[in-house]
Amino acid sequence: MKLPCLDELIVEREKIVGYLLNLDHRYGTTKARLFIAVGFNVDAWNILADALREHGRTHDVIASRETGYGARYVVEGELETPLGARVFIRSIWQFDHGSVAPRLITAYPVQKR
Repeated sequence: MKLPCLDELIVEREKIVGYLLNLDHRYGTTKARLFIAVGFNVDAWNILADALREHGRTHDVIASRETGYGARYVVEGELETPLGARVFIRSIWQFDHGSVAPRLITAYPVQKR
């Protein structure tokens, strides 16, 4: 199964700049270290956003559940990076009630199954 509305996946600037690439974020620091080490950076935040959208479009949903806000999906697979490395990550997407497409909640490295 793929994410719904693949052509409309939402990755907000603040999710990338303020969280996934923020070395000072309480919960995002370890994620930021990884993403920066493989070539992503705040100045070109849209490159990580595009890579995460592609990750969501390319790989299958491995789990889903309903939340009070809408359906939440888990996607796992390799993420292409600017340095050519392939990092196996899990991305979490939520399709909020009333939204047009799933939005990225988080992404982080996991062991390949």
